[in-house]
Amino acid sequence: MSLSLSLEEKKAIPILKEKFDHIQKELKKKIVGQERVLNHCFIAIFSGGHCLLAGVPGVGKTLVVQSLGELLSLKFSRIQFTPDLMPSDIVGTQIITIDETTKEKRFKFLRGPIFTNLFLADELNRTPPKTQAALMEAMEEKQVSLGGEKQPLPKPFFTMATQNFVEQEGIYPLPFAQLDRFMFELALDYPSEDEEMKILELTTTAYKAELEPVLVASEILKYMEMVRKVEIDDSLVHYAITLARSTRPGDELATEFAKQWIECGASPRAPYYMILGAKAWAMLQGRSRVILEDILYVARAVLEHRIILSYHAQVEKISPSSIVSRLIEEVPKPGRKKWRFFPFLSWASRT
Repeated sequence: MSLSLSLEEKKAIPILKEKFDHIQKELKKKIVGQERVLNHCFIAIFSGGHCLLAGVPGVGKTLVVQSLGELLSLKFSRIQFTPDLMPSDIVGTQIITIDETTKEKRFKFLRGPIFTNLFLADELNRTPPKTQAALMEAMEEKQVSLGGEKQPLPKPFFTMATQNFVEQEGIYPLPFAQLDRFMFELALDYPSEDEEMKILELTTTAYKAELEPVLVASEILKYMEMVRKVEIDDSLVHYAITLARSTRPGDELATEFAKQWIECGASPRAPYYMILGAKAWAMLQGRSRVILEDILYVARAVLEHRIILSYHAQVEKISPSSIVSRLIEEVPKPGRKKWRFFPFLSWASRT
């Protein structure tokens, strides 16, 4: 595979921009507000990442994911996570079958609902860690293992999980290792008064929205390959790395307030997802090259859920959001430098 965009692929970027504009228009038929959340969901999809949607009940988390599946013509499945849910309810199970001719007993694998393109793990934090862990291999390796056999998942495969805020009763906080597998954690806020009026207009009348599919799975796979070929200045790559390193208390780049407020900082997945997310957002905006604003657009959603607060920060009621805001403000922004290749991550730019 070429490391740089071909002429044909560059011509396809404005077409993607037109389709993305159409998608945004279609979404307004069902979803009011939440523009930034929706944009980040599409960034994650074209980056091959996963999203965790957080918020109080009733703010539209499930509706967002269902609408994405409709617009992208993806095979969609949903599991409502409950305290009694078992891993086999998600990935599937093996049963014994008897051959009618030979009477030989064999194991047969019955696929679970995770064998789909878009998997909605609804209220993920209402199920115990053992069942939550069933998602980890699928999210990271795009496969599941059962009975010593590896079963690949369909392409493309995305997990969109929802969770209620920790203050709600009957929840199991997600392990840090699992949180790290989500490209973004996105908070859905309460609607404004005008938005709530619009929601009531859509839901308490005879109006019934029908979404028109805009993309299909094969197109998404093509655009996912193109994202990795988008050009990026090496100074922006270093900036993403510096932002991540600034969250790690033991790193030489960590600021004093980070050392005081952070127990554990962002993993190497953070700069990886910042770069891929910036490339995807650049392409959705009709560009074949990343600019600084693309990095800044995705940085918060990548970093905030990857920070574990220290005891001091918890006592002082310091939030990950405020820490990331201060880091973005204080970490020096890059200037322009020469363009380079980064083949080890399939990052492409011109020399």
